Amino acid sequence: MTKQEKLHSIQVKPDSYECSVTADITVFGYVDGKLKILLIKKSFGHFENHWQVPGGIMEADETIEDCAEKVLFSLTGFRDIHFEQVKTYTALNRHPIKRVITVCFYALVKPENHPLTLRNSVTSIEWFDVDKRPEEIGYDHGKLISEAYSFVQNNLRHKLIVGELLPKEFTLQELQNLYEDILNVELDRRNFRKSIFQMDVLENTGKKKQGVKGGPFLYRLK
Repeated sequence: MTKQEKLHSIQVKPDSYECSVTADITVFGYVDGKLKILLIKKSFGHFENHWQVPGGIMEADETIEDCAEKVLFSLTGFRDIHFEQVKTYTALNRHPIKRVITVCFYALVKPENHPLTLRNSVTSIEWFDVDKRPEEIGYDHGKLISEAYSFVQNNLRHKLIVGELLPKEFTLQELQNLYEDILNVELDRRNFRKSIFQMDVLENTGKKKQGVKGGPFLYRLK
């Protein structure tokens, strides 16, 4: 095969192989010092008696981001949720019907801001501790959750991305508690604050938290 023939074989052509593309969204919440994952059960399809992350197929007139927004609203009722891409999964046997590629996203929300209701084909919807997930999880969603969790931990450690997990104004102790709960570590108070200030992502509001001993200052993300 000549070099030109090799190049021709990798070009997109009308009869090139096609497959379905889906969006799966791992939605994390933070309640009583625990990071939670939102899981649902559907009334149809494969693994209908298994827990899954919200997910669905991308249509011809959608971007993958459009699809993710559609899926979240359709299955959970959540609107205007900020999400970011984690990874694309392309294993040949991910789905029992046909070849399906999925783009996994993650979102960080405050559960009390998003009441859970059963919608459309959803028969159950619940928050689970991320480290105490049910055994009956469909497809490869256990892997999606584990890798998205690692992604969240890494972003918290290096970029201080907290989404809705903290109020807009928070104390340094509240931030440290979040770090310790999500990263499963105990942190030295002085070293933690030194590291956070070196990141230069916080600003002091000049206000103090009421009802807390010592009246700690409230901070917000820049």
